[in-house]
Parts: sequence; structure tokens; C-alpha cells
Amino acid sequence: MSVTDWHNPLRDPRDRRLPRVAGPSGLVIFGVTGDLSRKKLMPAVYDLANRGLLPPGFSLLGFARREWEDQDFAQVVHDSVREHARTPFREEVWQQLADGMRFIPGDFDDDTAFRQLREAVEELDEKRGTSGNYAFYLSVPPKFFPKVVQQLKKHGLADAPEGSWRRAVIEKPFGHDLASAKDLNAIVHEVFAPDQVFRIDHYLGKETVQNILALRFANQMYEPIWNRSYVDHVQITMAEDIGIGGRAGYYDGIGAARDVIQNHLLQLMALTAMEEPAAFDAESLVMEKLKVLKAVRLPDDPAASTVRAQYADGWQGGEKVKGYLHEEGIDPKSTTDTYAAVKLEVDNRRWAGVPFYLRTGKRLGRRVTEIAVVFQRAPHSPFDSTATEELGQNAIVIRVQPDEGMTVRFGSKVPGTSMEIRDVSMDFAYGESFTESSPEAYERLILDVLLGDANLFPRTEEVEESWRILDPIEEHWDTHGKPARYASGSWGPREADEMLARDGRSWRRP
Repeated sequence: MSVTDWHNPLRDPRDRRLPRVAGPSGLVIFGVTGDLSRKKLMPAVYDLANRGLLPPGFSLLGFARREWEDQDFAQVVHDSVREHARTPFREEVWQQLADGMRFIPGDFDDDTAFRQLREAVEELDEKRGTSGNYAFYLSVPPKFFPKVVQQLKKHGLADAPEGSWRRAVIEKPFGHDLASAKDLNAIVHEVFAPDQVFRIDHYLGKETVQNILALRFANQMYEPIWNRSYVDHVQITMAEDIGIGGRAGYYDGIGAARDVIQNHLLQLMALTAMEEPAAFDAESLVMEKLKVLKAVRLPDDPAASTVRAQYADGWQGGEKVKGYLHEEGIDPKSTTDTYAAVKLEVDNRRWAGVPFYLRTGKRLGRRVTEIAVVFQRAPHSPFDSTATEELGQNAIVIRVQPDEGMTVRFGSKVPGTSMEIRDVSMDFAYGESFTESSPEAYERLILDVLLGDANLFPRTEEVEESWRILDPIEEHWDTHGKPARYASGSWGPREADEMLARDGRSWRRP
């Protein structure tokens, strides 16, 4: 009997207490010396092991251009885990993991290194019982994707032995426009079938993002009003309070819209606007998200409905900071956007006429990601002759980060003898309602890859539809003027406020 046929006779499928545990498997990380790997991936692997969600023989292989031995690699993982892991450090868990760690030094076009990788995979199969199941995580710049994928094919690493699986995990950005995304898809799918490719959007691994679906479809109180008859508009914000740091080489030429709107924000918009899926499985979710993305309409005048800007010098966190054009490694004539805001509409029965405002930026007031569904004002108010200056519009605000939770804003009478009405907020916070802390997004996503669960991973068609939406905006920006400017530490440029003011609306202050 093969390992895959074995079932635990003591486990009852109705028992919800038992978590999903990955079967025999291993993970190969390309670009293992990078920031993402050190700060997120390796700590996430340790946290999964610490929570008992990885098999005892789990193996971790690193591939990078460093002349390291296996023990050097183990030390780097050890230090990363000590510094960044979410769960407490336990020596016995570490020891179990470290026994299955290997490091392969080499370039991506180095055939010898890939032969060594294959030998290491076969050796771990024998020693650790990984059953030939491996996921290849490409934590490398997109320009190296084709090379790595072709090398995996050339050296037989992409082909799974009978009864086993091989999967490719690819980080964003997936292309820089529609044409490049299609080319990249074609190259990757030559080697891996579409259901073997997992595109990571770490936002979809966050508990609060998944809670959008629970909020809408597990409750009766929100869905009946989640439509154009009641909703005035939707604002989706991802703000960062940092500059580009040491990412000048990557960021310049990419910009905020390509870096964040094309993937994170359009995914959040699709989840907010989609119809109820037939089931919570990958096919059903993708089908409903795609319907939304295909129905997205760009406004006729991009100049009036999009804004791009760059941060200028300013004060942030009590210290003077440099503007984008003065950052090290940035061309003083660069037109790359560090702030982008766009207005989109969804042409379907549920959302016709409801604008979705998406904005993202660096060096803004604070780090926050939220979705605000803002409702129409009451059609008739008997209180207009009394004090209602402090009464705004009802809103449901889903806080994705940092203080995960949800706020409902509504009008309430102020205690006293007069009929004064003002906005109040009712709050739900994950940290206060549940004793278990939320896993890191990468924990959930890496476990899903090992389990073969594609629910939270954007498919090829979603990536291409997102580029179809963004490409015309980027083309307009390329040929029209320069980015606006905004002071570091502010909430963006004046032009973005004017964009909403023309519609009689204003941005929320998160």
C-alpha cells in the first residue's frame, strides 16, 4: 500500500478540532538569501512545524549564489527563525527541521548546481520519506522565472514520480503588463500544468481578507444591502508609512499601481464585489472573481479619474525624510508613481453606478489596509431641524492590517436633553474576540501549497484580466504630464482629494 492510500482509522472527518496537516513533502526555495525568504518564508516554515502541521520528515532545500555549506544554511535559517518567528522557539522542533535542510550553491544557468539539487531531492526522498512530493518556491526577481522553470524541466525536477506531485510557487509581480504576463504564463505552463502553478498574493492569506467572504455569505444581515440600492461607494486603501528603502532597483520603473493595485487591491475589490460562490473551492471562487474583473469598466476620462504622484521631502515619525527623487539610486527625472488612485466601476446588475475608489501609496500618514463600504444617506431624515452636523454616512470598514477586525459606523443620539445625533463606531477586533492568534499569511499559503489547496491563489485568467484593467491607465500616464507631488507623512496629493470632490465625496481618514 502506498503512503497516499493510507488513512488514519481513528480520525473522524466530522471532527473540526484536528487541523489539516501536510503529507510527506519538501520545499525548495530559490533566492533563499533574500529578504522575503529570511523574514517571511523560513519563519513561516518553522511556525508550521512548531504547530505540528508539517510531516516529521519535512525537508527544506535552499538554492542561491552563496558558497555555503549545509550547516551555514541551517545557521541562517536558525537566526531568521529566532528573530522573526511568531511562535516560541523550541529546540526539539528546530532539530527535527534542521536534519532535513540542504543548501545548493550556484547560478540559475549552472547545470552542475541543478544536478546537485536533483541528487539532494533523491537523497532526502530516501532518508526523510518525502515521497517525491516537492514544491519549488521562486523567491527571485521575475526576470529569472523563465530560466529557473526551464532548468527544472531540463533536469527532470518538474516531473513527479508516479503517485507524487511537483508544484511551482511564483511571487508577484507576474509580468509588468498584459503582454509580458501572457508570455510568462506561456513559459511557465510549458513546464507546469495550470493546476500545478500557485501564484502567491500574500494578502489573500490574511485572515481578514478571508473574513470578507465569511462576513458576506455566512450572515444574513449584510448581503441584502450589499448592492447599488444601498451602497454609495467603496474605498479600498493600502497605505504604507515607509519609503522605498533599499528597493530602488526593483521599484523604479514599476511604481505603486503595478506593485499594489494590479494584484492586491483588484483582488480585494473582486472579493468585495463578487456574487456568492457555489462552494468554497478554487474553481467556484475563481469563477465569481473573474466575473467581477471582466465587468470592470474604466472611466472615459483617465485624466479625471486617475491620479499618480511621488512623495516629496517631509516629516514622518518625528524625523525629516527625503523625497522620492532624492532617494539613493533613483533617477532625478524618474516619473515612477509612489502613490496611485483610480476610480473604477463594475458594470453588472449589483454594482452599476457605484464607484470603487482604489488608492495606495508610500510615505503616507500611517501603515494601514482597509476596505470601506460606504452607504447612502437615509432617504428622509426627520431630524434635520436638530443637531445632525456630526452625522456622516453609515459604513462597514474591514481592517485588513495592522489591527485586524471590522468597524460598523452608524448614527446615534448623544445623551442629553436635545436630539443631537452623531456618528459612533462598533468595533470587532480579532485579538479581543479569539484566544488563538492569527497565523501569518505565509503560514497559511505555504501549507495550502503543500496540501494542493488553490482556494487563495489567483489563477492565470485573473492575472491577465487585472493587467487588462491597469494597462490603459499606465499608457495614459506614460503620455500625459508628470506625477503630482505630496509631502511625506501626509495622506496623498491634493489632486486625489479633488478627484473625489468632483463626485461630491471625500477620502476616509483611516
